[in-house]
Amino acid sequence: MTARGAPPPIGRIIRTARLLLAPVGWPDLDDMAALKADAGAFGLMLGGVRSRWDTEAEMADDVAFWARRGVGIFTVREHGRFVGMTGVHERPDGIGVGLRFALFPHARGRGLAREAAAAALRFTHDAGVARVVAVARDTNIASRTTLGGIGMRVCGSFERAGHTMLVYESTRPPP
Repeated sequence: MTARGAPPPIGRIIRTARLLLAPVGWPDLDDMAALKADAGAFGLMLGGVRSRWDTEAEMADDVAFWARRGVGIFTVREHGRFVGMTGVHERPDGIGVGLRFALFPHARGRGLAREAAAAALRFTHDAGVARVVAVARDTNIASRTTLGGIGMRVCGSFERAGHTMLVYESTRPPP
């Protein structure tokens, strides 16, 4: 595990055509707290918007997940500016390792979510995770389009708080 404030290991940094993804860490707390407090970015996520205290608790879980599994949540930066997050975590409902992504509203509409989520999904499969799931509300067309666009397929559904939730999956045999 890296010391607080130390840069992430180079092998875990992903560069795409427009983005830099790096494992989330304590230096990212202010950016992550702002993202998770933004209803436009996190309003439809499981658990909704977060307080700073909630974000700190999740940060501790995210850092520990990276240390334990070698995969996890990435920050997403465009031209050095924090625009969101993507990556995987252990879903609290027990259905597996779940892909997540959230961008600030100002960063939407240009394919950044798809670019970031696709890179995180490839990284996760390349790290040996054979099955990755994602959950989206059936009415969340933007998330559903992103998930389908990166090759995830609907494999089930369930009801939560009066909403139909679609379960997507991506499978790849371990390397």
